[in-house]
Amino acid sequence: MLDQKGKRIGIAMLIMFLALAVISARIAQAREITDMAGRTVTLPDPVRKVYAPSPYGSYIMYSIDPSMLSGLNFSMKEEEKKYFPKEVQNLPVIGSIGGQGQTANIEVLLKAKPDMLIMWSTNGTAISDKSEESIRKLNIPFVYAVAESLSDYPQVYLFLGKVLKKEDRTKQLSSYCKKTLEEVKGVVSKILTEKRPSVYYAEGMDGLSTECNDSIHVELLQLAGDKDVHRCHTSNHKGYEKVSIEQVILYKPDVIIADEKVFFDKVYGDPVWRNVKAVKDKRVYLIPRAPFNWFDRPPTFMRFLGLKWLMHCLYPKEYRIDIIKEAQAFYRLFLGVEVSSGDMKQVIYP
Repeated sequence: MLDQKGKRIGIAMLIMFLALAVISARIAQAREITDMAGRTVTLPDPVRKVYAPSPYGSYIMYSIDPSMLSGLNFSMKEEEKKYFPKEVQNLPVIGSIGGQGQTANIEVLLKAKPDMLIMWSTNGTAISDKSEESIRKLNIPFVYAVAESLSDYPQVYLFLGKVLKKEDRTKQLSSYCKKTLEEVKGVVSKILTEKRPSVYYAEGMDGLSTECNDSIHVELLQLAGDKDVHRCHTSNHKGYEKVSIEQVILYKPDVIIADEKVFFDKVYGDPVWRNVKAVKDKRVYLIPRAPFNWFDRPPTFMRFLGLKWLMHCLYPKEYRIDIIKEAQAFYRLFLGVEVSSGDMKQVIYP
């Protein structure tokens, strides 16, 4: 009897020891970091899978390591798929959570088992207390990446590199972003304000929606000389300020940047738009949008290439680059794909 009792005690002690060992291992495999909102967060170590419940975070993960994503905000469009591996294309669509837009499918999120969530802040602060409380109930650690403007992207890359232990990768991307901003600033600073071409940003099928010059949606125009003809204070984040063709004619823009191919295809043949200076001078440019818009909506890392493209359109003499080769190098670095010169030409000049 004593032997049996001794065996039971021994087994119980062994189970307890193993349980403590597992707990100790979990503690040992955790680490504390300070996120970009100043919060101290305990994360598993290593972080293998993440979910970003907003397009900002998801898209930046596409450039860092898309294989780490556990789900998508929304289904990929057909034209986007060729730039990403099959395993990324087939990820579950989870949606958005915590004040990041549409409601996520929590059941799918929990089934995906991400080690961490990447929340995105555009104003330097965390999301609302109510939204944060709902996220805490998921029992998934989350960190904040903060980017109020394009100039914050180099730091966001470095921060996420440390969190995800992808420092070598993100240093490359951060360096490219920083160098691009400095390069553009240097060129623009040498061009007198009155010598910079004025620009009208034509949105929508009819080209008669646009953005105020202080809108986040025209940040590239601000960086490339700040000559947006529509000078006003943006009324809301959505934008799409309506204007008349008469107003556009009066603005006399030197250049038009168009976001819709339908508008671009008809603008030169439209008898009304022929009265606009930029149309007369054949200086209407269609924004490239593969795999994502290079200029805006959604505002992604593609804007760094978009900034080079815009500078190439506005200042062909002062900013001399081979935009085809530049774009190929960008896709190689940020997306890990090789695009032929012919295919890239089709992206830029569809």
